[in-house]
Amino acid sequence: MNSDSDLQIAGDILEVPHLLQPPREHPATVAEFVGLARSVAADRAQWEHLVEYDATTRWYHRLSTGPGYEVWLLSWVPGQGSGLHDHGRSSGVLTVLDGTLTERTERGTRALGAGAQRVFAPGYVHEVVNDTLEPAISLHVYFPGLTEMPMHTACAARAASDPVDAVTA
Repeated sequence: MNSDSDLQIAGDILEVPHLLQPPREHPATVAEFVGLARSVAADRAQWEHLVEYDATTRWYHRLSTGPGYEVWLLSWVPGQGSGLHDHGRSSGVLTVLDGTLTERTERGTRALGAGAQRVFAPGYVHEVVNDTLEPAISLHVYFPGLTEMPMHTACAARAASDPVDAVTA
């Protein structure tokens, strides 16, 4: 029976600095961008006091930027929507902070409750709308930063009368 542990055989990796990857200063993977969105969402003191509601147009505020990404805060009063669009060459993470938003795509319609997240790649076509009677707040992380948001006139999304799948965190 061998009593040597893996640590005794390989040594302590912390003692071999050249084997350690330097910590990243900014997110670089999809998982890290999702983590960034979750950490911002959890820190209500960072964003809650900034939120405004505008009955005439969707309100938005850029919270922060980093190398190759942007973080946006949006509010949605009942009935407000984005229109059918994509995000050009940007990927993104959508996180619902408060309320419920409805996302419509060619694949269906889903309700996104507080805490729900959606990750999307460049060219992903969707419409987001507040179909409820209460305001909603969402957080959007785009990487690279959002430079265009082409609108789509062809109805690629299903009708509002289609069944809604609920998504919560």
